[in-house]
Amino acid sequence: MKYVIIIPDGAADEAQESLGGKTPLEAAATPNMDAIASEGVVARACHTPDELPAGSEIGNLSLLGYNPFEHFTGRAPMEAAAQGIQLAPNDWAIRCNVVTVGETTDGQIMIDFTADHVATEESTSLLKTLQEQVATDPKFNGALEFVPGVSYRNLLIWRGDKLPAPFTAETRTEAPHDWTDLPIADAFPRGPGSDILDELMTASAKLFAHHPTNLARKQAGRRLATNVWLWGQGGAPSLTPFAEKYGPRGAMITAVDLLRGIAALVGWDRIEVPGATGYLDTDYAAKGRYAIDALDKYDMVCVHVEAPDEASHEGRGDEKVKAIEAIDRDIVGPLHEALAKRGDWRMMISPDHPTFLSTKKHTHGYVPVAMAGAGIEADNFTAYGDTNAAESELAFDQGWDAMQWFVADD
Repeated sequence: MKYVIIIPDGAADEAQESLGGKTPLEAAATPNMDAIASEGVVARACHTPDELPAGSEIGNLSLLGYNPFEHFTGRAPMEAAAQGIQLAPNDWAIRCNVVTVGETTDGQIMIDFTADHVATEESTSLLKTLQEQVATDPKFNGALEFVPGVSYRNLLIWRGDKLPAPFTAETRTEAPHDWTDLPIADAFPRGPGSDILDELMTASAKLFAHHPTNLARKQAGRRLATNVWLWGQGGAPSLTPFAEKYGPRGAMITAVDLLRGIAALVGWDRIEVPGATGYLDTDYAAKGRYAIDALDKYDMVCVHVEAPDEASHEGRGDEKVKAIEAIDRDIVGPLHEALAKRGDWRMMISPDHPTFLSTKKHTHGYVPVAMAGAGIEADNFTAYGDTNAAESELAFDQGWDAMQWFVADD
């Protein structure tokens, strides 16, 4: 049996007036997703329980069959795993976005949680200055390490053997992508250890203001990378290997460190695809080709595509529709055709969470799921989408239960 999972991140949404009263999934031309729905079942799953953040760190953990109430320790530790960073029992990882914050008459607002999709070399240069001029303060005893990632997505590692971290489960931080265009007075860290996070964020703003990187960006007419935003902190997680828990040996295709990290934690290989950017300009067709090739080696191949989520965060309904259509055309279609030539197979299509265009935020709630293949008896739905999923009798209120249904023998 060959298994394929396709994750159109954040594709679930509500009806849009600009799309003729349809959701983006329903407005998009998706003949291949509809074929999967027609051959199998349409269901709905809640991967983001109300008690937890409505983010990809929760949604993808649940989608891959892991109860987030048992396994989630924070987003940043997953991304640390993607970079091969080992966290000791007393270490903490903290997500470190490079962002653009602006001043208005109503106070500071989050203008851009990506700092205009800051280039990796730019963010690396900014973090290098922060490491050299702030992290080396004797009061931190060498415990802090700013680790560059890709573009705006970076990390701060706190080594507990050098200085005990003051954070607890009561430390509250906010994801910057949930505050786009909003005042951020209530978004700053709160609770134990928040004073240090605030101090580091403030220090970065002072250092970045006249940094050569920002002087060059200003001259080029680009948004400034005003400071770092610290959030998503947590300690080392522990996950049972996927093959031990469910059986199939898997591989992950993604351009996002979070998914790379989850893959590493569950014992999956990670397949890097040239041209995969984690943005709207990603090479969808290359992802499809690499996934087909991976079927020769792995029992299960998971293809994650960030583009629909990015379009929602920017409030661009037309681009969200285009991204969904590209996933259907260049990934779902070719994989469906390839699977049909290989004997028994199953495919699942599922976003990790809704991301509403209207709010530009990740949102709690159900996502539409389509599953088809050997042993899955077709229901009466002939199209994939939010409305059909809402009407389906097959619902996974605990979204992590869907994986066991998907890989079951009968």
